[in-house]
Amino acid sequence: MIPSPEVFGLHPNAAITKDLKETREFFSSCLLTQSSGGGGGGGGDSDAMLERIAVDISSKLPGDFDLEAVQAMYPVDYLQSMNTVLAQELIRFNRLIVIVRKSLADLKKAIKGLVVMDADLEAVANALLQGARPAMWMKRSYPSLKPLGGYVSDLLRRLDFLQTWIDKGMPDLFWVSGFFFTQAFLTGALQNFARKHQHSIDSVGFSFVMLKETSVQSAPEDGVYIYGLFVEGCRFDKETMQLAESEPKILFTDMPFMHLKPMEVSTIPDVPHYMCPLYKTSERRGTLSTTGHSTNFVMYLKIPSSEPEAHWVMRGVAGLCGLDD
Repeated sequence: MIPSPEVFGLHPNAAITKDLKETREFFSSCLLTQSSGGGGGGGGDSDAMLERIAVDISSKLPGDFDLEAVQAMYPVDYLQSMNTVLAQELIRFNRLIVIVRKSLADLKKAIKGLVVMDADLEAVANALLQGARPAMWMKRSYPSLKPLGGYVSDLLRRLDFLQTWIDKGMPDLFWVSGFFFTQAFLTGALQNFARKHQHSIDSVGFSFVMLKETSVQSAPEDGVYIYGLFVEGCRFDKETMQLAESEPKILFTDMPFMHLKPMEVSTIPDVPHYMCPLYKTSERRGTLSTTGHSTNFVMYLKIPSSEPEAHWVMRGVAGLCGLDD
C-alpha cells in the first residue's frame, strides 16, 4: 500500500523528509483556522504574554551600528573589497534592527492603550503569540524559515559576528551563513584576487578545497576560509574527503571548513565532483532581484564525489546556509 523510497531509487531518509513536510503543513493549516484575537482588546493573559515576549526580544537587541565610525576604521580600499562588504552588511542589518525595535516598541504601547492597534501591529502580535516570524520583519530581513525563537537567536548571532569583525578586525575564518547578502561577500573575494593579480573579474572563479582542519591560524594568501554550511540528502565523509550516503535518520550534516580559492577559470583543476547547488534556506526557491541574483540560490559548489552526478540528483542533494530550526 505504501511503497518504500528505495522503490524509486531514493534514500530511506526520504520517507522522513516527506513525513516532516506533511506534519509542518498540517500544523500550519491548524494555526490558520485559529481566531485572530491575539493582541487587540482580548484577554489579559495574551496581553501579558505579548508584553513579556516584546520586552525579552527588545532587551536582547543591540544598538544600531555606527556606520560613520566603521567606515573611518575600514575605509574604501581598492585592494580590500571586504571593507565595502562590511559597510553594506551593516546598512542592511541596521534597517532590520530598526523595524524590529520600532514594531516591538509600538506593540508595547498598543497593549497599554497608548496607541491604536492597527492591522500591522495585530499581525505582529499574532505572529509572536504563535512563535512565528512577523511578516513586517521579513520584508526587511534575510531569508529564513526558522520559528521566532530560532530567528531571534540567529539574528543576534549574526549581529555578534559583525560586531566581532568591527572590534577585532577582519576574521581569518568567515561564517558565510551569517551574511545578509552572501553573493556580495563571494564577489568581494573574487575582486580581491582579480585586482591583486591584475586579472579580469570575468576570467576568475573559485576552486573549492575541503579542509580536514577544525581550526585555522591565519587567513589564506588568496581567497577565504568559510564555515557554517550544511548538506541535505547526503554527508561529507572526512575520511575519503568525498560525498557519501546519509546515515539512517540523519537528514542534515555539517560541511567541513572550506577554502574558496580564486583561480583563473582555465586553470581550475577538473576532478570528479558533484555540482551542488547552495541555497540560503531549505525552501530551495527564490525570486530574481534587481541585482540579477536570486533571493535564495547562492552558487554551485564543486564537491568531490566518486558517484555520478545523477546519483546525487536523485538523492536531492543540496547545500544550505541555514536550517529550519
